[in-house]
Parts: sequence; structure tokens; C-alpha cells
Amino acid sequence: MKNIKTIGIVGAGAMGRGIAQIAAQAGFDVLLFDLSADAVASAKDNLRQMWGKLAEKGKITAKAGELSLARVQSCTDLQALAQADLVIEAVVERLDVKCALFKQLEGIVSPDCILASNTSSLPITAIAQACERPERVAGFHFFNPVPLMKVVEIIDGLRTDPQAGDALMALAHDMGHTPVRARDMPGFIVNHAGRGMNIEGLKTAQESVAPFFQIDAIMREQAGFRMGPFELLDLTGLDVSHAVMESIYQQFYDEPRFRPSPITAVRSAGKLLGRKTGQGFYAYPDGKKQVPAEPAVPAMPEGLQVWLAPYHAVGHKRAAALLKSLGVSVIAAEAPPADALIVVTPYGDDVASIVHEHQLDGERTVALDTFFGLEQGKRRVLMCSVATQAKWRDAAHALLASDNTPVSVVADSAGFVAQRVVACIVNVASDIAQQSIASPTDIDLAVSLGLGYPKGGPLSMGDTLGAAHVLEILRSMYRVTGDMRYRPSPWLQRRVQLGLSLQAVAACGV
Repeated sequence: MKNIKTIGIVGAGAMGRGIAQIAAQAGFDVLLFDLSADAVASAKDNLRQMWGKLAEKGKITAKAGELSLARVQSCTDLQALAQADLVIEAVVERLDVKCALFKQLEGIVSPDCILASNTSSLPITAIAQACERPERVAGFHFFNPVPLMKVVEIIDGLRTDPQAGDALMALAHDMGHTPVRARDMPGFIVNHAGRGMNIEGLKTAQESVAPFFQIDAIMREQAGFRMGPFELLDLTGLDVSHAVMESIYQQFYDEPRFRPSPITAVRSAGKLLGRKTGQGFYAYPDGKKQVPAEPAVPAMPEGLQVWLAPYHAVGHKRAAALLKSLGVSVIAAEAPPADALIVVTPYGDDVASIVHEHQLDGERTVALDTFFGLEQGKRRVLMCSVATQAKWRDAAHALLASDNTPVSVVADSAGFVAQRVVACIVNVASDIAQQSIASPTDIDLAVSLGLGYPKGGPLSMGDTLGAAHVLEILRSMYRVTGDMRYRPSPWLQRRVQLGLSLQAVAACGV
């Protein structure tokens, strides 16, 4: 493969413009092609304005902006790409269109020119099969907006020459981005890993565990994510997100972990797509998200007695420390007295299962999620069964909020809200590693940069929270629901059994 000096870009839309910007800023000559002369002119004008704004902010010099713009050559004739060392395709997500384009490009470019696709969901191997030299075809998947999203996936198709991928890895570094390497599988790394958050968030809402805004608040303020699943879906747009959900589910032959939700099917059909339509899971009057008010905190009852179930050692220890800090003296008795609030601390179980197993009084039993810690200011999650009486629910709510910490009260669910979503995120990432789609390091890098997940990415998140606890949650959810979506990944299970980090790469096999 030749050294890359001149980069051709096919498609002058948002992705094409973004790639052109970072390439030209890095000193590469860019041939920006589009069938529409207006589209290319608009892209050049957009780049001119962008570099002008960066110069105004002092991030680049005015001279650097002028030089970058001079490196971008407008093209409306595909033949102009003959001098390119690399051509990046950023056109519509249709396999037939991409195959036809790559076949046409082969008759124009030099024999050692690399042909790369910015596809987010189509198989690189399928695109490459249209070419006489499929070994020079690779995936080069950037994220929108390209200048700000600093990760790029390099995808090797089944016939891709590793040197082509190596050249793209080096190029990504030269353009100031972080490259990650992936095998050609549906969703690659980031879109594959993102199934855990979106799919499980939707399943939680579909089960009426909590309303959309409360699920988002829990994921932000308890689990530490920048955005909850419904905020993220509104930002991306259901016209994009629902199609990706269906595509990945179908490409993995109806894998239960990726089962789409009828919620997005109905809302997508109704054009409630998110921010772009002004109405999604939230309303956006004047472009500002409207969030329902938090429910009022009930009055604290006098003389409340609490019996804390000892069934989960870690949960009991964390809950006991919290109750002590709130000034509550926990009743020290083997069984709960008849006039006490019963608090359980499950990892993956629901309240009904615990009440049934231990023969507790369901009317007085509530569950507290201790998995993410219970420090003051971090949202706490209280879960009730269908048998829990309102007065005991309200008493528990008032107690948990008595230090001015926000509390979400949710319906009975295997795994509360954040437990089940985070466990699914870690489990999906573990399975990506198990399938050798990418290295554990690249999985964490791609997801932390591409999706903004906390704690260094999903595998590191599992290690930080405790991989054994994540496995426990999944096993409990699987037992309670019988749903195959919660079966643990062998990667996760074996590393817990052997006391290894989820980042550990085996010396013998995976």
C-alpha cells in the first residue's frame, strides 16, 4: 500500500464534510466529490465558516484555516479521484449503491489505492465482493460530528489485506483521532455495544417499571452516565436508531439480547423521532427539552421502625451504613416484627421473588438498590411490589430522601433499572470480546469515546463495579424472567470463576 497523501471523499454531506475537515487540517490534500455541484459548494462554504470560527476562538490561526481550505478541491466528476491514494465513501446506507460505487471507483483509481467505506452497519465483506480486488477494501467508520467524536473504527473484511487496515490506523492517528480495530461483524464495536443501553432501557419502560424521564434520571444520577437511553434516542433520532436496532437483530439471526422494542416501532411510525421533529420521548418546544417535575417527597412518619433483610451480604452492609447515617436504628431480630418496614437489597431479583422465597409480608416490603453506592446526593432507587401498601412505600421514600437526596420509586423489576441496564451493557461487551470482534482495550476505548460511557468503558465498568456482582445480577434476572437475553456471556462467567479481570486476554484461546 502506498503512502497516503491525497484523500478522495465521495459524499459532501455532514460525514463527508467532517472527514474533509480533519483530513485537510492534518495537512492532507482532499478531493471532495458529490454528484451535486450545489452540495459541494455548500460543503466548501461550511468548511470556510468552520475554520473561520476556530480562528476566532484561537484554536487555529487564520493562516492555518486558509491553508486547510486551499487543500480541499471540489469535484463533480468521479474521474477526478484518479490521483487519490485513498477514497472514503460516505454516501447513503444502501448496499446496492455502495457496491456500484466501489465497482466504478476500481476503474478509476490506481491499483494500490485503498477504498474505504464509512458505513455504520453494512458488512465490509459484502461491499468488497463487488470489487475485483477486495483486499484493498476496508471500513473506516467515523462518528458524527467527526471533528468532535475522536474515535474511528477500522474494520477488516474477510478479504481485507491487513496492510490496508494498518494504513488507516496510522492515518487516523495523523488526523488526531483514536483508531480501534474491529472484525467485520454487525454493528462493529460501538453500535454493537450500544444495544445494552438502548434495548434494555426500552424493555424496562415496556414493562412499566418507570416512566422514560425517571429511567434517564436513574442512569445519569445513580449509574453515572452522561445521558439516559431515551435522551440518547431523541438525540440520535428514531428514524436512525430503530432501523439500526432491527438491522443488528436480524443480522445476528434474532439474538434475544438485541430484540427491538415495539415502543420505537410505534413512535417511529408516528414520526415522534426526537429533537429533529420537536417531539420524541420528550417534547422540545423552542428546541428546549421539557422534563416532568419530580414527584413530591412524602412526609416522614413518626417512630418508623426498619427491619433490614440479611439475605445479601454486600447489599445489607451498604444499606445498614446508610440507615445509620440517616439516624435509623435497625431492628436486630431474626425475623421482622409486625409493625416494621421491611427493606431488602437484591442484586438481580425482584421484590415478589424475595417475599415468596423468605415468606415476608409483601405489604410492608420494599427493595433498595445498593449496587452503585448510597452516598448523599447520588440518586437512590426504591422498588415496590404490587403488594406493597402505599403507606409503607411513602415511608421508605421519605426516609431515603431525608438527607435531601433524590429518590426514584419504581415498580417491581428483576434488576431494578440501572442494575439490569448496566449488567446488559457489560454482558454485551463481554460477548464482543468473546467473539474476538475487537480486543478488550479497543472495546473500552471505542465505547468510552463513541458513546461516552463512564468508568473507562463497559469492561472496565464491570471490573470497577465488581464482575462477580454483574454475573450475579444476570443470573438472578435470567432465573426470575426466563428470558435468554440475560444469559451470561462465557467471557464474563469464566473470568469471574477464575478471579480474572474482564480485560484479561487468555494465553490459550479466549
